[in-house]
Amino acid sequence: MKIIIAGAGEVGFHLAKLLSYESQEITLLDTKKENLVYAIDHLDIRVIKGDATSIAVLKDARIANSDLFIAVTSSETTNITACVLAKQLGAKRTIARISNVEFIDQKDEVGFSKFGIDELISPESLAAGEIELLLNQYGFDDGYEFEDGALTMLSLRLSESASFVNKTVQEAAEVFPQLHFVPIAIQRFGTQYTIIPRGDTEFKEGDKVIFVTSKGGSEDLFKLSGKMRLDVKNVMILGGSKIGHKTAKDLCAANFRIKLIESNKDVAFEMADDLPNALVIHGDGRDVELLEEENISKMDAFIAVTGNSETNIMSCLVAKSKGVKKTIALVENMDYYQISESIGIDTLINKKLLAANNIFRYIRKGEVVAMTKLNNMNAELLEFVVKKRSKITDKVIKDLDFPRSAIIGGVIRNGTGIIPLGDFKVLAGDRIVVCCLPKSITQVEKFFF
Repeated sequence: MKIIIAGAGEVGFHLAKLLSYESQEITLLDTKKENLVYAIDHLDIRVIKGDATSIAVLKDARIANSDLFIAVTSSETTNITACVLAKQLGAKRTIARISNVEFIDQKDEVGFSKFGIDELISPESLAAGEIELLLNQYGFDDGYEFEDGALTMLSLRLSESASFVNKTVQEAAEVFPQLHFVPIAIQRFGTQYTIIPRGDTEFKEGDKVIFVTSKGGSEDLFKLSGKMRLDVKNVMILGGSKIGHKTAKDLCAANFRIKLIESNKDVAFEMADDLPNALVIHGDGRDVELLEEENISKMDAFIAVTGNSETNIMSCLVAKSKGVKKTIALVENMDYYQISESIGIDTLINKKLLAANNIFRYIRKGEVVAMTKLNNMNAELLEFVVKKRSKITDKVIKDLDFPRSAIIGGVIRNGTGIIPLGDFKVLAGDRIVVCCLPKSITQVEKFFF
């Protein structure tokens, strides 16, 4: 697949890095030589110095033969213009990174596809959506929704009190036959290996387990996890960034009680005007006395989304020390994912990873409508649409020669999420959620051609 990426900043470089691992033919464009030099030194890709809105530069990148053009520069205007030009010059599909979330909210009304833009992505909007999902699924470390919650992916670290610890998957299913969830990936405590569970796989204390649930399944799963459920209502947000603003606005609309701390006085006043239902405080969120004055110990959740990863991590640790149950930190360095649990932070979110997940589905074969890479685990979760001609159509799951390093986690049929058993028959129009290790992706894709 021939892919052109405009913008060698954090998001663009991260995308190029991930896509190059997939053996895709990547061309990276940027106006800054230093960004391209770094990319050349670290990646096996083609680079071109130039403006993505230049027709000559796009032609030099062989835009007419490209399968996908992704514009992720820091300039929203550049991204939109570049995608329009790329489409007119022959790019099969275009994706533009934008910062104005109104464009996403009104994209059907505006009809961006008529201008040549097939998809819009906003890392800030994706991050805000991820935060809201995590707060609504309190007690779980990660989450991802398919089809507005028809199926939900949830991550849980098993404690000694979890009901299914020391039971195999098959034994747990026999003891709890009415449950609406299925384990799809396991990472043993202290290791980096990802296991796709089978019937004889045993749950162990300390396992990080990824589940797929249908509606109502998260409640059952939480009860069996041995944890106590607390509703999240009081939330403190550190940082009036685009993510902080979007998160506060969305959470206020969902009836959360919000306190937002912003160090820039002008930004704080602007946000106070725009967020009448939130309490906006001008101050330094690293100041422990300020946090105590604002009753941080009575907060149900603390979200740090300043532009500094270290500030976000340290402030979350302070919040944890004051008794806050749920902490979420925005980080730029992917390496921090390796240490998040050991230092006591519940969840890390990363704009680059969210944007990459959103874009990755366009390079998968078969009709992939949703996709996410599991945080800190070597596995992908994909949602395929079953076609009449697909090899999986009209087949019973237990009769499929599905690779052992992949598992069907759920099915969405007519908008309803189903956790299928072995005798479930797949029909055209079904949406199938599959979890698989990278080595089995090609095999899995063949079922959905």
